[in-house]
Amino acid sequence: MQMMRLIEDFINLFYPKLCAACGAHLLQQEKFICTQCLYNLPKTSYHRINGNLVEQVFWGRAEITAATAYFFFEKESRYAKIIHQLKYCGMKEIGIEMGKIFGAELKESSRFNKVDLIIPVPLHWKKQKKRGYNQSEFIALGIAESMGKPIDTNTLYRAVETETQTRKSRYERWENVENIFRLRSADKITGKHILMVDDVITTGATLESCATTLLKEKNTKVSVATLAMA
Repeated sequence: MQMMRLIEDFINLFYPKLCAACGAHLLQQEKFICTQCLYNLPKTSYHRINGNLVEQVFWGRAEITAATAYFFFEKESRYAKIIHQLKYCGMKEIGIEMGKIFGAELKESSRFNKVDLIIPVPLHWKKQKKRGYNQSEFIALGIAESMGKPIDTNTLYRAVETETQTRKSRYERWENVENIFRLRSADKITGKHILMVDDVITTGATLESCATTLLKEKNTKVSVATLAMA
């Protein structure tokens, strides 16, 4: 055990572990994000608030049971770097770790702890092949581990390849993702309360499209949890 710690310290001397948010050197017990950045994370606490701003995004559009985001996203902030590292720099482990922390809070919320199944928002297979992974899947893995819930990455899929949502207007985002998701089978979701997981919610267009597809099945309920809200 002591030898492993010495080896790890030696490796960190030449390849130091840095905080994904502020770039500071991480202490041995810290993972990916330093304690100070976690402490100052601009959390929404929406998992405790009925009718919060994330839920309002879906009002009149999709019958969402509950919705939340873990923290507020602001461009150029240190916390935007977390999303960037996860989404574009291959740091999948950040998604798992943040998912675990988020999931621990969801587990204590009566609004979310009764979900039956967790489904990450799927990427089109071409985009996932190009990126190498689906970032939302790794967030979902962390949440599932903390909540003790199963995860399904197969039933819901993106049948239509679309343009990136970046720089599109609200209406263009809705139009871009309308009717693009399909189900391989309804067996696993019928009668279940599903928690949809994504990295960031902006207009909610993609999540709305997912929810609309899932809610077509009998006695199915959908809730939403995203790592950040822009």
